[in-house]
Amino acid sequence: MTTALIYLVVMLLVAAVVFLLAAVVFGRGEQLAPLAPGSSPTRLPAEEITGEDVSGVKYQLVLRGYKMSEVDWVMSRLGAEIDTLRATVADLREQVNRQAEHEAKHRAGTRGEVNGS
Repeated sequence: MTTALIYLVVMLLVAAVVFLLAAVVFGRGEQLAPLAPGSSPTRLPAEEITGEDVSGVKYQLVLRGYKMSEVDWVMSRLGAEIDTLRATVADLREQVNRQAEHEAKHRAGTRGEVNGS
């Protein structure tokens, strides 16, 4: 009985030494200090997001991958920015079309005056 107890104590001591050695050698596996709870390294400008901004997005790693709330936030922001840009493009195209129609009517009216006189 005492022999089994001695083996158990020796195994626990060996396991503790191996664990401490691995912790010292490998550390926690993080390059930076851990973030405060609830904070996020995810950053995007307030307006006019560029491809470089999107490429620079970093997500906080959690147990099963990236933090879903951060990914959802970035996707929501990008979606809103894309919608805004598309609406602006549609408005500008509409303005260009109206201007072209106005110029075409103006030219047609000017030709009618020249031909009529």
